[in-house]
Amino acid sequence: MIHLAHELIVESAQSTPKLIALQDGGGVSLDYQSLGLDINQASHLYLHLGLQKSERIAVYLEKRIDTVTALFGAAMAGGVFVPVNPLLKADQVSHILNDCNVRILVTSPERLELLRPALLHCRDLRAVVIVGELSVEALPGVELISWSQRCTMPRCNPYRVIDADMAAIMYTSGSTGKPKGVVLSHRNLVAGAQSVSSYLENHEQDRILSVLPLSFDYGLSQLTTAFRVSACAVLMNYLLPRDVVRAVSREKITGLAAVPPLWIQLAQLDWPEATDGHLRYITNSGGAMPTATLQALRAKLPRTKPYLMYGLTEAFRSTYLPPEEVDRRPESIGKAIPNAEIMVVRPDGSACGPGEEGELVHRGAHVALGYWNDIEKTAERYKPAPGQLAGLPIPEMAVWSGDTVKMDKEGFLYFIGRRDEMIKTSGYRISPTEVEEVVYATQLVTEVAAVGVPHPVLGQAVVLVTYHSLWDDSVASRILEECKKQLPGFMVPARVIAQPEPLPRNPNGKIDRKHLAGNLVDLFKEPNP
Repeated sequence: MIHLAHELIVESAQSTPKLIALQDGGGVSLDYQSLGLDINQASHLYLHLGLQKSERIAVYLEKRIDTVTALFGAAMAGGVFVPVNPLLKADQVSHILNDCNVRILVTSPERLELLRPALLHCRDLRAVVIVGELSVEALPGVELISWSQRCTMPRCNPYRVIDADMAAIMYTSGSTGKPKGVVLSHRNLVAGAQSVSSYLENHEQDRILSVLPLSFDYGLSQLTTAFRVSACAVLMNYLLPRDVVRAVSREKITGLAAVPPLWIQLAQLDWPEATDGHLRYITNSGGAMPTATLQALRAKLPRTKPYLMYGLTEAFRSTYLPPEEVDRRPESIGKAIPNAEIMVVRPDGSACGPGEEGELVHRGAHVALGYWNDIEKTAERYKPAPGQLAGLPIPEMAVWSGDTVKMDKEGFLYFIGRRDEMIKTSGYRISPTEVEEVVYATQLVTEVAAVGVPHPVLGQAVVLVTYHSLWDDSVASRILEECKKQLPGFMVPARVIAQPEPLPRNPNGKIDRKHLAGNLVDLFKEPNP
């Protein structure tokens, strides 16, 4: 019986040692026996560096075999792994390291140099493990050690952990301020792998293409579901949509997961005729897949099964629509995944009737432990599950998603919208405040609001609405230039719009983002021919 995240690998290493577990973009592969040995060696390295139980280990690398080893080695040691999106810039990485008190950072020499000034402010950092040449300058108060030294480390006994203990912290932007860390237990990760692999009918002959960032719960899931059944995860650092099609064909991929913006691009490409002879399924999450995109993909891949899913980092994965239901209800997000209950409730927690809009609430083994070091935000999102017995002394906690949905008479769910002001672009959730802070720092505007505007490819595009009494046309380009310097590509605004007067306020005196966004709904709409 598997209870802990790293046991997904250990179990396969014992039962199917010679099956390939990982393959990277250069064709280098590693079987389960070797991967099991590697994560064991990584755990000894961390313990040698003084890792204490449940301390955090951040991994800031592109997608490669060493990245996977570093993550699961942390779990084996009794630590908590923090996958950091490789697209993030130094200040954003520094925020994550400080927010969850990271003790050990695993990164490359090149990335270390980019981070160096920011790392001087990471108060809890004690060691940096370098994947590559160790020819780097020392960091004050921080031990530098080569990743290769894990192979020669003496054996150390790992800390005893149980399935309720922390395993990972995944960072997702909040409705205001900096990204929040969602704390996942071993139970969350294992239960998620078991649920998803069961309805996808994964097996040891599967070859799953890992395109999405491992800092996404959806991206990490490609690994855990593969490991659960001794399948092979093929690692890919995303370049262009055409490269994904080529990789699927070249590597004889059987399972492919992506977000709507990527599916929109993939649907426009020519796929080799033989692709659907081996591509057994595709999955979508991170937003609704447009019906036209789904139809185009099905026309190109007639034998490939599509799974439309809904999930949130706070509860891993919530629903899926079985392929046999796609023709009858292509706009549905389906029903609850195995071992989860999904409810649609009114503000008072009472159940909504068929067709009545309400908040999606998720209860079950996938519900995370809360937000790291944020009692207030955790209390907003994690609340007692509706309908509990009055005599239950310790209430079960559920995730109140903040998303509005409705359920039909047959129990199928339909996504309506998000209650908060998050911007969902290219599968990423973006905090408007984080973008606005960069713009305010330029001192080029008096007021600014970042809003999400419907976009045919991105889902939503980030648009800045600004006010400055002395605005001129050069200001927009200067703002965009600064955003490109300080923000990853997916956070850079697609448009800057100047207003001649102060931005509108809501009754609380805050800038009314919803009003602004409502006036821009047709901004990226293509004109009728």
